[in-house]
Amino acid sequence: MKSSEDLRIKLRSIDHRGYPAYKDLKGQYDFGSFVLSIDHVQGDPFAAPSRLSVLVAGKKAGFPEEYYQTFPKRITLQDHLTRLFAAQLSSGSKQAKGSGKSGLLAASRCGQEILERTACRVKDGAVTLRFEAGFPARGRTIDAGELEKMLFDILPACVHASLYYQKINKSRLKAAIELCEDQQYIRSQLPALGLCAFLANGSVLPRQSGVSDRPMEGAVPFRSPASMEVTLALPNRGPVTGMGIPKGITLFVGGGYHGKSTVLQALQYGVYNHIGGDGRELVITDESAWKLRSEDGRSVTGVDISPFIRQLPGGRDTRHFSTEDASGSTSQAANLMESVESGSTLLLIDEDTSATNFMIRDKLMQEVVAPEEEPIIPFIERVRSLYEDFGISSVIVAGSSGSYFHVADTVVQMKEYEPWDITTRAREAAAAFPVFSANQEKFPACSASRCPRPNAALKKDDRLKLKALGTSELSLGYDTVELRYLEQLRDSEQTMALAYLLKYLQLQVMDGRRSMTALADQAERLLDNQGLEGLFERGDVRSSLARPRRQEILACLNRYRKLSC
Repeated sequence: MKSSEDLRIKLRSIDHRGYPAYKDLKGQYDFGSFVLSIDHVQGDPFAAPSRLSVLVAGKKAGFPEEYYQTFPKRITLQDHLTRLFAAQLSSGSKQAKGSGKSGLLAASRCGQEILERTACRVKDGAVTLRFEAGFPARGRTIDAGELEKMLFDILPACVHASLYYQKINKSRLKAAIELCEDQQYIRSQLPALGLCAFLANGSVLPRQSGVSDRPMEGAVPFRSPASMEVTLALPNRGPVTGMGIPKGITLFVGGGYHGKSTVLQALQYGVYNHIGGDGRELVITDESAWKLRSEDGRSVTGVDISPFIRQLPGGRDTRHFSTEDASGSTSQAANLMESVESGSTLLLIDEDTSATNFMIRDKLMQEVVAPEEEPIIPFIERVRSLYEDFGISSVIVAGSSGSYFHVADTVVQMKEYEPWDITTRAREAAAAFPVFSANQEKFPACSASRCPRPNAALKKDDRLKLKALGTSELSLGYDTVELRYLEQLRDSEQTMALAYLLKYLQLQVMDGRRSMTALADQAERLLDNQGLEGLFERGDVRSSLARPRRQEILACLNRYRKLSC
């Protein structure tokens, strides 16, 4: 390994040369307190920034072993360090001047959720932090003096201020680790308590706006109805009381703008741990929860939707249903069956984003259109058997139809963001109305053994390009995958990781014999054993990936229009 002085000498020797001479800097350099690695050098000052990383040895970093001895705590430590380092880099960015991206310094920008990322890796106490830097130039001529300022003045100050235990705010890190312990404790207790979610009293659920995920100032704090209160003795915070949502069928009702969808949104993001101060840090949901909705126009490949859709015009097969342009009802049926395939045990449903004819057929419609003339078996006829036969609970937001009162185990009314348990009153009201024809019979037999074949054309492309557009879509080569309706994707780095996972599954795992479940198992094994770094060849790890859930991995694969089963 070369020394930092070797880097300085190299820098000065290429000053004022053409920009490609920067590539001679690739390699590792010992700065004494840390090692700097220049992993990839941009082709010109206007191209994507260069990729660098710093490594601080475990003894020098000095973080207590208890802070990274379990997977959740290690992810929390990595998240905390990424935020600290990114804040330091931000203050030093663009201090060096020049053309294009000269002087840029940036690391992953973390949101409210705590995610596993390639940006930071803690292994046996050693800290690796990956980031981007725009190597300075005047026009397309190297400005070595400005890069020397970045690497020898700005960067060491950022490293020393954020990646050493003795230098950072220890109490804030301790609070983050303790919050993680409390969150994981709640998550571990849900099954034993017969719950699928928990919302702590005092949680702040509303967000500032549609473009800000920060808590709304002055919002009404959440408080559970007394009948649904559960108290948990957390390892660090001690007794915490909140609303326990029981397994089964739970219905949230109420007038418009009273907080029904706000609660559902908090639950759908409760599959992730959140940072302190988010307001939803003690809103914990079954990790496999799936936000189910309709998705007009999506492609569907070989999905058995026969439990919900039958007798399609033209005799189309619904046991192995495929389409390039799904309707609202067929897309929601496919989404549901795919969620079962992914192992989800909780469905989160808002009637506003559902296909009406998938959710319910009222009595009058049943009188006018005979059952044998209607191909759709509405969800209300299957929701009970989904729970009793498969253990899949449902949390449903409804504002216009009271039909689900007949099948709900629990009914909660939202009034000005305050929940009220109205289960008894709802049942009494439902008893006064004629029972609709909704046979709650055993869930019908269905097939979930799809074995996709790889797209052979991808193997012919030696330089397969991957791209992510926010959380809305990704591209694999020339193919685009629409993800905008995967509402639980929270970060564009998750989207980028999905692109790499899709490439990995297509090129290295699919063989026409492995089922979708087996593909998801293999992807998770890779991520568990090697981390996101396992998706990169030749150690060229990018700093722009965050781990998606199993549910999103399969959802991405299902929306790939070249999928073949």
